[in-house]
Amino acid sequence: MLKTGKIFMLCGLGFLALSCATRPEAYKHIDLAVSHNDFEAGIEAIKKGQEGINPIYPEKNAVSLFLDKGLLEHYAGKYADSSQSLQEAERLIAEAYTKSASAELASYIANDNTKDYPGEDFEDIYINVFNALNYYNRGNIEGALVEIRKLTWSNGKLDMLGRKYANADSKAAERAMVQFAGIGFTSFPDLPRGKPVNFSNSALARYLGALFYLGEGNTSSARIEFEQLQTAFSANPNVYYFPFPQAAVDAQNVPEGKGRLNIISFTGLSPVKEEGLFSSIFPFFQNAVLWYPQFKLPQFVKRPSRISRIEVVIRGEDSFYLELLEDMGAVVEETYNARFGNLFFKTYIRTLLKYAAVDIAAAEAGRQKGEFAALLSAIAGMALADATEGADIRMSRYFPEKAYIGGINLDPGTYTVTVNYYSRDGHIASDEHHDVIIRMNRLNLIESISLK
Repeated sequence: MLKTGKIFMLCGLGFLALSCATRPEAYKHIDLAVSHNDFEAGIEAIKKGQEGINPIYPEKNAVSLFLDKGLLEHYAGKYADSSQSLQEAERLIAEAYTKSASAELASYIANDNTKDYPGEDFEDIYINVFNALNYYNRGNIEGALVEIRKLTWSNGKLDMLGRKYANADSKAAERAMVQFAGIGFTSFPDLPRGKPVNFSNSALARYLGALFYLGEGNTSSARIEFEQLQTAFSANPNVYYFPFPQAAVDAQNVPEGKGRLNIISFTGLSPVKEEGLFSSIFPFFQNAVLWYPQFKLPQFVKRPSRISRIEVVIRGEDSFYLELLEDMGAVVEETYNARFGNLFFKTYIRTLLKYAAVDIAAAEAGRQKGEFAALLSAIAGMALADATEGADIRMSRYFPEKAYIGGINLDPGTYTVTVNYYSRDGHIASDEHHDVIIRMNRLNLIESISLK
């Protein structure tokens, strides 16, 4: 049984973990490099930041290390290195999930900062998207399709997302009630429940899957992926709140004798976590000081991109604009709903157990030394319990905010392709691709990055 002393031992461990947490300003050199699209410098900043006794990414935050490194390697065109990093991040995420699924209550209610960072659901999803592009850029379309199938097939990551948290909370609640009784706490409050995940289909994954199937000549599977792309838009208006991109329709209808040039562009930076305060009420405690707890939990804060439109110019002559395919920032928020509910649930139980121990100790102090002693005991105990709490704001910082697509049908040949990025105030940046070879009946896909 989780006695009072053990609760406060966990508090002490939590305090040590919080004191070692990496602050956002530690990433400033990496952030600066990324803001200038200097991804090589960003990779070097990560490597340098890992030197010494206080690395930017501590051992318990290895997932973020490999995600950030893998993404910057991808943007820098180091596709083999990126695959290696992203696959390691994926392995660690799967390992952390396996551990959490079999965790005992003491591990379940420990502050998340004391444990290995398990990754966010959106990170686990987009790992495969970018690794698929890694394989494509290395000439391995079948490898790219394997990554997409990890998401889209039955019992794949997207299919499993809605069921991921279904049973964990109810089992933990049963164990928590046993622990409440074990420390002499007899009130059994209604426990909070999280929201379900409504994101089960990614237009970005479906679009890439369709293109990769077309690249293999598998028109039947490509047609199914395009249909699923439309289903994704219909099923989740919170994420797909914008018009269906015409480019996804045109990609299916390439005239005889032409080659299709497809463009995908990633812009901006996805939201980052900051610590937020969330209130609740514990009216069942004897000491009113303990009635109004505040929970410290991560909340996502947007990092708006300056980019408002993207123009593609072919040989300085033909031009067209890219269309929004996936608001990845919206996916971050949508997939976080159930995870937030799970975090709130764990924090609620953890705080409830700590406060229950404080309430019992304060009541004993009151019996021995009077009402004022009870009040002082409650205040001191609550202060200690609160000091051990802190939001886990670990995450990858360098996923894009949005994915845009477009395309044009061209005669086979060699072209220069320029991708121009504009803000509302004018031109921001250009990304030139020389000697782009367009072939018939082949996948001709260019990827462009501007994280401004």
